[in-house]
Amino acid sequence: MLSFFRRKKPQDAPQDAPKTQHYSAEELAAAFPQASQDGPSAPAPIEAPAAEVPAVEAPAALVPSAEAPVAPPAAPLPPVVPVVPAATVAPAPVTPEAPVASPVAAPAVVPAPVPDPVAAVALAIAEPTVPAPLVVAEPIAAPLPPPVLVANQITQEAAQPVATDPGEGTAAAAPGKLGWRDRLRNSVIARSFGGLFSRNPKLDDDLLDELETALITADVGVGATTALVEGLRKRMKAREFADANALLAALRSDLIAILQPVSKPLVIDRSAKPFVVLTVGVNGVGKTTTIGKLAKRFKDDGHSLMLAAGDTFRAAAVAQLQIWGERNGVTVVAQGQNADAASVAFDALQAGKARGTEVLIADTAGRLHTQGGLMNELGKIRRVLGKIDPAAPHEVLMVIDGTTGQNALSQLRQFHAAVNVTGLVVTKLDGTAKGGVVFALAREFGIPIRFAGIGERPEDLRVFDPEAFVDALLPEALGS
Repeated sequence: MLSFFRRKKPQDAPQDAPKTQHYSAEELAAAFPQASQDGPSAPAPIEAPAAEVPAVEAPAALVPSAEAPVAPPAAPLPPVVPVVPAATVAPAPVTPEAPVASPVAAPAVVPAPVPDPVAAVALAIAEPTVPAPLVVAEPIAAPLPPPVLVANQITQEAAQPVATDPGEGTAAAAPGKLGWRDRLRNSVIARSFGGLFSRNPKLDDDLLDELETALITADVGVGATTALVEGLRKRMKAREFADANALLAALRSDLIAILQPVSKPLVIDRSAKPFVVLTVGVNGVGKTTTIGKLAKRFKDDGHSLMLAAGDTFRAAAVAQLQIWGERNGVTVVAQGQNADAASVAFDALQAGKARGTEVLIADTAGRLHTQGGLMNELGKIRRVLGKIDPAAPHEVLMVIDGTTGQNALSQLRQFHAAVNVTGLVVTKLDGTAKGGVVFALAREFGIPIRFAGIGERPEDLRVFDPEAFVDALLPEALGS
């Protein structure tokens, strides 16, 4: 019976666990004594059953004799049943590690990976922590200088417009003829002459015809143009010119001769306190801005100064003049909006006499020369000033826009009849102004041209210079 059960047992085991078929008998034999005895006595029972196996197989035919030892085999049967499931459960997790190493190797492997991840985690935490402050500290030091530089630049840029005229982003014209040429090279007359003589034309009547067209287009006027061209034609027929450049040099001399009589700078009479300057002109020619530039010029020359805000009609005209006064450190006498301009001029003249001011510049509202009522108002201002000082105003400056053209002749004619204009200021010559109107004004009226505006900054209000003006209009190769 015992041999029968032992033979059947290996057959069942391979069905349940085919993977352990090669050494299932040894493991079962080793596992059984471990369940009943201690670890050290395990090898003794393993050898005893091995010796009994041949003894049992020899009397295999003695079946009836097995009835006597029925009781002893009954004892091992119960443990065999639980051993099979134990062996079945053990092979799954334990089988791959049992043949690899003894039980000592298993715990050696387990603690080894435990410290490794711990050390790795510690290093990973320490590494990002150390560079974090270093990286943060470097960019903090880097961006600090740029804001300081930007702030300085902003401060400098903000200071420049405050210290200068509304001409933001434009530099003052260079002193001398170079500044005139730089600012007047875009005028119509300068471009016309430049295009005419740059191609080295032939000296003939066609050249004179082209020259006549260029002068008329530049608003020099028909009368002045005819006189210039006919004079050059006579000299050309007399063979005074060798080439076109000689004719151009003669034209330069004739243009300067027209402007020379009206080149009279404004002279302040210090005996008249205050020296009253009344500014007039049509709308939008730049009277208030010209007053601000004149105030800076007179202030730099050492004159005590006062301004009268007589333009009470245009919105913000009084505030504009007050800003100019603050920039130049000049007192401004003003009243409310729509106040009587003659009353403002009267109060300013009284205040100027009381303070001993040397120069008083009075502003007036712009008006069209065709409006008789407004032109009569200028006569009223002149009469009111004459009640305090019979000689006042000592200078009547008319501001003329250089882009006006031949209409400037009509404007000057009407204003001169109303207030007796004694000086001219031609503005806006630095743009696309034709510029030739200056020759027409000088030839027809002969009124002195005191100043010329060739830019937006206070320094760009220049004392009129005929030679510099003409040389700026002619080609640079001609020179002076």
